[in-house]
Amino acid sequence: MERHSCAMIGFGEAARAFATDAYAVIVAYDRKTDDVATRAGIEADADALGVTLAPSNAGASRGASLILSLVTADQALPAAMTTAAAIDAAPLYCDMNSVAPDTKRAVAHAITAAGGRYVDVAVMAPVHPAKLTVPLLVSGNHAADAATALHAFGFTNVRVVDGGIGAASSIKMIRSVMIKGMEALTSECMLAGAKAGVLDAVIASLDASWPGADWRARADYNLDRMMVHGLRRAAEMEEVVATLDALGTGSAMTRGTVQRQRAIGTLGLDTPEGLTAKIAAIDGAENKKKDKAA
Repeated sequence: MERHSCAMIGFGEAARAFATDAYAVIVAYDRKTDDVATRAGIEADADALGVTLAPSNAGASRGASLILSLVTADQALPAAMTTAAAIDAAPLYCDMNSVAPDTKRAVAHAITAAGGRYVDVAVMAPVHPAKLTVPLLVSGNHAADAATALHAFGFTNVRVVDGGIGAASSIKMIRSVMIKGMEALTSECMLAGAKAGVLDAVIASLDASWPGADWRARADYNLDRMMVHGLRRAAEMEEVVATLDALGTGSAMTRGTVQRQRAIGTLGLDTPEGLTAKIAAIDGAENKKKDKAA
């Protein structure tokens, strides 16, 4: 199969997952390569995946026909501004970051003004284990062209959604109210159940209310995601707050999700096997923080 030229801006978990089986010649830039403490690990991963690392955003972007932006939420606009300065043709710029529609529109303005073709892309599930089968939603004037290019890259589950820039990201942001909110509620429920000594009874009651839900396994998974990705999820949920506030529908529950996701993510914990062990790890780390603060 023909291989296509692609730039990746950001070479974190998602980029590495997508690069694994891609039908593309990939040049990537990650700002963490500017730091000697994190450079070696990124270089090793890139080498293992056959990805060429560029020394700068401009070095990766220049000459690429397809640009995938895969940075943290707070870097979506700054990265785009840097990329825009390096655009030398009319590349498809696929903004795959979890940010609010207004942020996507700001990025689109920068890219379009530089001659690029901006596309709003929403990644609708965890990138592991799905990798290139992860569902993608695309919207905007160049969505159809982007869908073709993404298929050529190797993605197998791409759907164009009606609406302009912000349509795909609105679906992702509003869905996250429930998905990440359920994670936060799960952590609050399970930590309280364990502290009260009634965890097993609470789980049994939940299972009785939702037959087949297997709340112990679900809670174990949700806590795992928060322990590993809580800080990233908190940043995404701040974008969800911005989305909801722009709509004027209220964001009180989601603001609480930001706090709970950040609180667990900040602990920097490994993920021991099993729900009980995870609860103990979180509880122990939080108690240490309280003791230091006392």
